[in-house]
Amino acid sequence: MGTLKMNKSSSLITAKKVIDLKIDAFKTLKKTIDKNFDYAVNAIVNCQSKIILCGVGKSGLIAAKIAATMSSVGSPAFSLSANDCLHGDLGSITKKDILILISNSGKSEEIIPIIKFANRNKIKLIGIVSKKSSVLYKASDIKILLPEVKESGLGIVPTSSTSIQLAIGDALAIASLNKKKFSKYDFSRLHPSGNLGKQLKTVGDIMSIGMKIPFVNENKNMHEAIKIITKKKLGVLIARNRNKFTTGIITDGNVRKLRQHNKDFQKELVKNVMTRKPITIDIDTLAVKALRIMNEKKITSLCVHKNNKKNKTIGLIHIHHLLDANIE
Repeated sequence: MGTLKMNKSSSLITAKKVIDLKIDAFKTLKKTIDKNFDYAVNAIVNCQSKIILCGVGKSGLIAAKIAATMSSVGSPAFSLSANDCLHGDLGSITKKDILILISNSGKSEEIIPIIKFANRNKIKLIGIVSKKSSVLYKASDIKILLPEVKESGLGIVPTSSTSIQLAIGDALAIASLNKKKFSKYDFSRLHPSGNLGKQLKTVGDIMSIGMKIPFVNENKNMHEAIKIITKKKLGVLIARNRNKFTTGIITDGNVRKLRQHNKDFQKELVKNVMTRKPITIDIDTLAVKALRIMNEKKITSLCVHKNNKKNKTIGLIHIHHLLDANIE
């Protein structure tokens, strides 16, 4: 039991030492970021083609993660294996692309041919490297010099160095996002199936539009109105006047009540049956807010307007639209 406790304690100490080394590395990195970072961000933002990230070994894995992050925030990117580049993948890099090479030493055998290819073909090269004397640093158009940091595990296992590589990559991605004014809505469009994508859907993304909107003229009788409500299958009608301004709304519930109390209900005019001043919502409102309003008001649909023109309905959002879109 005593040995077990000692081992557990030893593991906790090791964990904290690893984390402390990473914290120290991050603090050092923060101090070393300079104008070259800004140059790199401008190059990424202004790139009219692809951003290609490449590295060897652990740095290659970091490159893949950074590429995924950049793509997710509106900077089209992909990663290439340095080894694969030596066997034909260099052909996927064009003069309009930006190549970001990541290497701690900056002198690995695998990256030398890639550097030469980029320089020979005038491909903009951003080097992320820790050695100022390296081939990569000297050959890069934009040089991001990372600090030399202390590694964990005998002082040689790539841990702190790969952490700051990832950090600088994430920083590039987010700084580019901000410079492009990439919004949460833009993010949701690139992540339509993710939880954030669902929560950032707007009313305009899922509402009924055009011929699917159940409009009825307020001067029509209920006989005609029932035909339309049956055809549109949304359980609701939006009443309009001759100028096509929204004047009211009729629901299945209105029809049922009318039928119970009036034998000649089909002769009644829509404008005498409808509920006036229906609740309306802006097209850019988040769908989750539409759901909240429906729950609070105990209704199943909302008229949709644009630019504060609340009497001009351009869409209808129904509770079924929200359920189908998995809005919660």
